Amino acid sequence: MNQYTTVLWDLDGTLLDFVYSQRHALRKCFDTIGREITEEEIQTYARINDDYWKRLELGEITKEELLPGRFTALFSALGISGVDASAFCAEYQTALGSVYSYLDDSLTVCRRLRTYVKQYVVTNGVASTQYSKLELSGLAEVMDGIFISEEIGHHKPEREFFDHCMKRLEEKDKKRILVVGDSLSSDIKGGIQAGIPTCWYNRTGSGNNTEYIPDYEISCLSMLYDIL
Repeated sequence: MNQYTTVLWDLDGTLLDFVYSQRHALRKCFDTIGREITEEEIQTYARINDDYWKRLELGEITKEELLPGRFTALFSALGISGVDASAFCAEYQTALGSVYSYLDDSLTVCRRLRTYVKQYVVTNGVASTQYSKLELSGLAEVMDGIFISEEIGHHKPEREFFDHCMKRLEEKDKKRILVVGDSLSSDIKGGIQAGIPTCWYNRTGSGNNTEYIPDYEISCLSMLYDIL
C-alpha cells in the first residue's frame, strides 16, 4: 500500500513557471500604457510583488490591498503617474492567466501520478487567473479538485485554509496526504501548521534559513515517484 494517497500541489513556482507568465503579463500591460518595461524594472516589480505576498501571509495586509497596492508601489518606484493601479491590475491578471509554461514537465508527472494518487491544487492566486492557467495548461483535467484562497476566504499558510481542504478530501488521515510546493513560508509552513507532511520543491538549490523543515526535499518533480 502506498504511504500517500493524496497530493496537494502548489501551482505557481511548482507546477507552472510563474516568472515566465509574470514577464509576459508585465510587458503586455506596459505596452497598453505606451511604455516598454525593462528587465531591471521587471525585477523591481518581482521584489515588490514578493514583499506584498509575504505581508499577506503574515496577515499584515488583505488581498484587496495587495492587488492594486503592488502596482501603486511600482509606479511610484518608476516615477509613473496618471495610471489607474486597479484598472492596470485587472488587465495584468487577465494577461497573467493567458499564458503558461510547465516546470519539469509537470503535466506528464501529474498524469503518471494520477494512476495511484488523488491530486489537488492549493493556491493563493487570483481565482480567475488560476482557473484560466489550469484550463489552458491541461492541468485541470488531471486534478481531482482545486482549492483557491480567494474562494475559501483564507490563504496559505493559514490553518483554516487547510482545514477547509481537509473537509473536502476523500482521504481523512493527514499522514497519508502530502503538500508539495516551492514556498517555505506558504506551502511548507502551512502544511506543518496543519499537521500534514510536506515536500519542498527546491529547484534552485536554495538554502533553508527558516524554522520550517519539510519532510522531503526535491530538486525536480519526477523525484516524487520514489516518495509516493
